[in-house]
Amino acid sequence: MPLPRLFALAMRQLLRESRSGELRVLFFALLIAVAASSAIGYFSARLNGAMLVRAAEFLGADLVLSGTRPASPEQVEAGLRLGLQHAGSVEFSSVITTDQGIQLSSVKAVNETYPLRGELKSAPAPLQPDVPGGKPQPGELWVESRLLASLDLRVGDSVDIGRQKLRIARVLTFEPDRAGDFYSLTPRVLMNMQDLDATGVVQPGSRVRYRDLWGGSTDALQAYRKAVSGGLEANQRLLDAHHGNRQIGDALGRAERYLNLASLAAVLLAGVAVALSANRFATRRYDASALLRCLGLSRRQTLALYGLQLFSLGLVASLCGAVLGWLAQLGLFQLLANLLPPRVPPAGIFPAIAGIATGLIALAGFALPPLAALGRVPPLRVLRSDLLPVPMRTWMAYGCAMLALGLIMWRLSLDLRLTLALLVGGLLAAVALGAALLLALNGLRRLLERASLPWRLGLGQLLRHPLAAAGQSLAFGLILLAMALIALLRGELVDTWHEQLPADAPNHFALNILPDEKQSFEDRVKALSPHAEPLFPMVPGRLVAVNGKPVQALSEDVRSERALQRDLGLTWSARLPSGNAVVAGSWWDGSRGDLPGVSVEEKLAGNLGLKLGDRLTFNIAGQTREARVQSLRSVKWDNFQPNFFMVFEPGTLSNLPVTYLTSFYLPASQERELIELARAFPTVTLLPVDALLSQLRSILDQVTLAVEYVLVFVLAAGFVVLFAGLQATLDERLRQGALLRALGAERNLLLRTRRSEFALLGAASGLLAALGCEVVSFLLYWLVFDLPWRPHYWLLGLPVLGALLVAGAGLLGTRKALNISPLRLLRES
Repeated sequence: MPLPRLFALAMRQLLRESRSGELRVLFFALLIAVAASSAIGYFSARLNGAMLVRAAEFLGADLVLSGTRPASPEQVEAGLRLGLQHAGSVEFSSVITTDQGIQLSSVKAVNETYPLRGELKSAPAPLQPDVPGGKPQPGELWVESRLLASLDLRVGDSVDIGRQKLRIARVLTFEPDRAGDFYSLTPRVLMNMQDLDATGVVQPGSRVRYRDLWGGSTDALQAYRKAVSGGLEANQRLLDAHHGNRQIGDALGRAERYLNLASLAAVLLAGVAVALSANRFATRRYDASALLRCLGLSRRQTLALYGLQLFSLGLVASLCGAVLGWLAQLGLFQLLANLLPPRVPPAGIFPAIAGIATGLIALAGFALPPLAALGRVPPLRVLRSDLLPVPMRTWMAYGCAMLALGLIMWRLSLDLRLTLALLVGGLLAAVALGAALLLALNGLRRLLERASLPWRLGLGQLLRHPLAAAGQSLAFGLILLAMALIALLRGELVDTWHEQLPADAPNHFALNILPDEKQSFEDRVKALSPHAEPLFPMVPGRLVAVNGKPVQALSEDVRSERALQRDLGLTWSARLPSGNAVVAGSWWDGSRGDLPGVSVEEKLAGNLGLKLGDRLTFNIAGQTREARVQSLRSVKWDNFQPNFFMVFEPGTLSNLPVTYLTSFYLPASQERELIELARAFPTVTLLPVDALLSQLRSILDQVTLAVEYVLVFVLAAGFVVLFAGLQATLDERLRQGALLRALGAERNLLLRTRRSEFALLGAASGLLAALGCEVVSFLLYWLVFDLPWRPHYWLLGLPVLGALLVAGAGLLGTRKALNISPLRLLRES
């Protein structure tokens, strides 16, 4: 039969059978699966885009070219040619002089277009409410209140920067890109770029940081990155929202991993629904396939006929699902308009295309094994209905499903550890409980003699097909597992993130504390804040050699590490700092070898290729000090406590000039006490990080919001699988119900029979879900999220929940078996 005629026949049969139950179930399974996938894709992409916009405020732009020398004309021209917005700033240290004294300050000169993202905030005077917008005009300065306190200045006074006298116009309270300079040691001063040359401060050889800020579309930014990346100088680097700030990058990384996890859970549930529905589709067409084979249709043409039907149905369902998903995310963002950033970027058409592709891949991978059976139906089945098609080889059936799953995971760009955690945890739980279910079902045969009639009928249905019953329980268990896992991560993982950033997290850093002021400053801070961190000694030093080999002779990849291009803050400590954990080697044991020990942060050690026992050489204040790597540490950089790349053994850095630093929490209402503290210790630098804390909490709130609404789509996909599983066994249940009613069984008996059967299935599924959820959550916490794991006793309620949920859905999904005429069913059989 030619392909056009075959296609026409497939469409006629599809339209004629469009009202059949299995096609409706398959259509709606794919519809909701693609809708959920597309909605999650749109929601994730747009929400991640919104979070990136918020995170970009910490850079003042979408992309920043930073260096110690001005960007070349070619680099600037490349961005302008691509239509990008451009702004610039120049940062340097300078002494602010007045008649009352001098103060070393961090000065930033900005042009008229600064900033491209976020807004400056300023106040007319200290302790006054701040307002967003504006920037210093020529001849004006905006300064932090701590500069006013240290020099006893007021708004309106004039100060000297180099050879230029400038007037203090406002109090600077917030800079969008201040977070990029986390360890700024001096008060901040903002000036207009037009006044920079007149100051005469920036000269050849001056220590200056030039920042070219770029903003625009994602494609243009990618093109600019590609254009300039190959020609970057050694002193230049590109920063974006992910890499410009470690804390923001970590928060975004966790958000993206969670949203990918939720997307995978929804797609897995969709795959189960498609597999169950496609299996019923194929089973109900065995007779039709045998008849077509008798009429001369070949095996390949029979397979193509039904394949065209499924593909057409899947394509229509996927297109409708993509539209439904797009509408769902529009309504969602409209409802959340007051909770989300004012500018939520569009996501384009890619999430819809990806959702359609996901639906078709799931249909192909999970529906191919039962579909292949239609081509293997023997023609003799028209005379002998007991003949079944030759089953597809097991490895091919599972291979198709695994291939589809692999393609979907590749589309979601999940990392390997997360994928392995899900697959290994789910597989272990499925094998363990699947075997236990089979053993339990066989053990139930002995109990049937003493059981009541409803239980004997309900259990008898399960015992007649133990493998099918175990498979059905595993399918329902997968539903409950996905729901429980997403709920667990929502309720516990996000709360754990918030616990890592509590309301009283340190919001001020104190630096440059001199040794003779250490005790008095510590006493003063403890009186103000009960949550002050210990004072850590710090000396600046540079790593100059590894195992006697100068860093200039190391490989190009190692030399590009930023830690080799600047001085590091070095410290020593007898105890392991909070938020640190030894991952290799051991902490100080009191014994001293040929060289003192040093503990290195694990990621830096990986970038530099360091291992335990390596010898490191440092240049510290003109002196050479050597140490041996004794341990590697993991560091939680987002706890807003003093953290260090290198921690030395006590006594290693003796006889060196040292200052101390600490962090502490102080409510905003105590700003006056903060000013008094600055006046009492004028040489100490107090660095507020309230803006960074506020932004991090905002991002975590958005992550929580995403988790809650992604859970809705996963739950919807789970219910689709539940009803698809019930529909897959509906034919047999209809025949059994008709036979029992013909033999005199009452409606109440059939209800109790169904209730007992589905309650047992649901309880077993809940037990599977509880076990699998614990295994998967342990692997996720350990391998992916790096969080401590503890047992979740509330999961013991899953068997009860499963029994109630599956029993209720089972009675609803099989009510047709109680309502249809027994005579009609028996005649059709």
